[in-house]
Amino acid sequence: MHTVEKMVTQMQCTEEDPIFWIEEKLDGERMQLHMIYDESTPGGFRFNYWSRKAKDYTDLYGKGFEEEQSALTRHLKTAFNENVRSIILDGEMISWDMKDDRIVGFGHLKTHAKAHREDINSPHARPLFRIFDCLYLNDEVLTNYSLRDRRKALVSAVNNVHRRFEIHEYVEATTAADVEPELRKVVAESSEGLVMKNPRSVYLLNSRNSDWMKVKPEYMTEFGEQLDCVVIGGYYGSGHRGGNLSSFLCGLAPPSHLATSNPEFMFSFCKVGGGMTAHDYAEIRHLTDGKWTPWDKKNPPLEWIELGGHEENLQYEMPDVWIKPSESVVLQIKAASVIEQEKRYRTKCTLRFPRFTALRKDKDWKSALTWESFRTLKARAEHERKEKEFKVDDARKKRAKRARKKVLTIIGADEQVRTPYAGPESALFNGMNFYIITGAAKPLNKTKAELEQLVKANGGNIVATHSNADTICIGEGNPIRIASIKKAGTRNIFKPHWLLECVKQAETDVGRPNVLLPFEPRHVLFKKEEDEDSFNGNTDEYGDSFARDVDVEELEKLLADMPKFEDDDYDADEIMDELFDDDVLDGPGCMFRGLRIHVSGQGTHIEAAKRVVLFAGARLADSMDDEEITHVVAGSEAEARGLRIQTASRQYPPRVVTTGWVMKSLREGTRLDEESEL
Repeated sequence: MHTVEKMVTQMQCTEEDPIFWIEEKLDGERMQLHMIYDESTPGGFRFNYWSRKAKDYTDLYGKGFEEEQSALTRHLKTAFNENVRSIILDGEMISWDMKDDRIVGFGHLKTHAKAHREDINSPHARPLFRIFDCLYLNDEVLTNYSLRDRRKALVSAVNNVHRRFEIHEYVEATTAADVEPELRKVVAESSEGLVMKNPRSVYLLNSRNSDWMKVKPEYMTEFGEQLDCVVIGGYYGSGHRGGNLSSFLCGLAPPSHLATSNPEFMFSFCKVGGGMTAHDYAEIRHLTDGKWTPWDKKNPPLEWIELGGHEENLQYEMPDVWIKPSESVVLQIKAASVIEQEKRYRTKCTLRFPRFTALRKDKDWKSALTWESFRTLKARAEHERKEKEFKVDDARKKRAKRARKKVLTIIGADEQVRTPYAGPESALFNGMNFYIITGAAKPLNKTKAELEQLVKANGGNIVATHSNADTICIGEGNPIRIASIKKAGTRNIFKPHWLLECVKQAETDVGRPNVLLPFEPRHVLFKKEEDEDSFNGNTDEYGDSFARDVDVEELEKLLADMPKFEDDDYDADEIMDELFDDDVLDGPGCMFRGLRIHVSGQGTHIEAAKRVVLFAGARLADSMDDEEITHVVAGSEAEARGLRIQTASRQYPPRVVTTGWVMKSLREGTRLDEESEL
């Protein structure tokens, strides 16, 4: 069963009420708005804004209608119906770009809100409160009512204020098939994802349950989850990052059975530096200044941090400095996948191509990712990917294989010389005895009599038995006489094509002394135990002869038979990780490694983007049809929107960005988050 179908079964739908709701997941900050009638407040109503962690943002968004320095409340004079005396609303505070009429990433919210608090005409994007629930209305608590009833109360109490204060829309659905087109819209519009909601559910504060379930699109080469990790260590950079911390060690709280008496004790998990702009580094530096402690290799802070290799008293990925989790910051990280790392990190696994996407100021070490929650996310991601692969594989039609007819060949049945040997007579086999047991089947197609004539024409003797130790036995297949010799184990048997190749090489070397070709492994039908390794030294490891010329056909076969060294344990990126430090791997020359990028369009800016993509370590894809594409680069945002729609139907759609993202990544010297330009 598909994962979305499983989610639908948890929506508690019935035959009488089979409906569930689908909403767009917003990239903002969860917020509650509290409003109550208060004569002492100018405008008659007092407002408060609280984050999910109970942080008061009233000073930023405004406590009354008449407050001049207010990023939002002063614009809400028409937002509530006349009979509303008190209300609590649950929603998401987002940042909205009025020029392009689209949402802006969460990381810009506070900056834009502060700008609009100071200047009502600020050109920055404005705060927009999207409301999806009403918890309290006119002194009545609504949390025990169903979501459907709370929604009715919300609609009756609130009026939309365009792009400042709006009820969040939803789509009614009844099956998993209804989710897919909505998810495709999310991909096309580069949105966060979807939320499926059970309209029959009551409101549960700060609770994870199956009444609200997130559905995120899976992009090519992405783990699919944003991970909020606490920083526990830092590494000084070199070059343009010299003297400052350029990458950070993140940790996870250990599983309960390995926890210590120190609640801040952490396991090393991953190292991240890619994706950070100069502004991001400056902000982290400001928030952690004076809180770092140099790492003492002889006396490491084992009561705070456990590194990889601890079982052997080693310290893998040892940071230059460390920081207590309670004094640190939380980073939001994206990654391509999760890989096993038995020694390098204490968690015994880490992230492949980790990249910074945001600084989570709303989180601390207590709410950051733990080992147990990460293990749950990892298991769920693996399960969902396997189910998707199974669904695709199951839909493919298997082609029927035709059985080949085996041709029955009777060896030695034709003993006539159909075409007398016409080659030059020579002394190539002079003084040598040959026991020709069989002829040669196709493609040589020589009878026993023709092989005997070939030997005689080149000075050799034909004998009727192999009793003489110097006799060379020639044959193929497994007729009675060959089987008898094999059983005795006293003679080697060589295939007929050795005779023909000896003669052919002699013709090629005409005018030179006659020299027999050494036996090669491909010439041997059977060899005595004592000659087990006697012929291996006459060719290279691929079977190419040291003494014989090969024709085009044989060379093509040699090349085709060469093994493709696809060692499952070999990982080029892992080797690079070992050879180079993070400043190189996160720098411009490697920032797109592991990506396959198609650059769409024409023009000088497109050609420039192609050169940057190649310089940065990516592989270029010539066509949009390439199934391995991870990114598509468009010349403009308008073209990008069209390409997102075009690729949205793929099982794992690529990221669609503009040349601006490529060039900005080059300027910053690191691969930026794809959503940073949205």
